Amino acid sequence: MVDPAHPALPGHFPGQPIVPGVVMLERVLAALAAEGLKASGVKRMKFTRPLAPGEEFSVEWELPRKGGLRFSVRAGEEMLASGQLLLG
Repeated sequence: MVDPAHPALPGHFPGQPIVPGVVMLERVLAALAAEGLKASGVKRMKFTRPLAPGEEFSVEWELPRKGGLRFSVRAGEEMLASGQLLLG
C-alpha cells in the first residue's frame, strides 16, 4: 500500500490521484531487495491499470532466468503492472 500522504502524490492527478509508476517500481525493487536480489535495470515494464493511494497490492516474481527476472504487481487477481528486470 502506498500511503495517501506520500510526497509523490500531490498533483498526480488532482481530483483523481494515482500512484506514479516510478513509486510502484520502487516498491518492486524494495520487495526484491528484501529477498537479497538487486536489479541493475528495467528491460521492460507495462502498466495495465492505475494504482490508487491506499490500495493494497502484492508483488510477485519468478526466479531469475536467462534474460532477467519477471515480475508482476497485482491488486487481488487484477494485474496492475508487469515486466522484466535485469539483475546485477
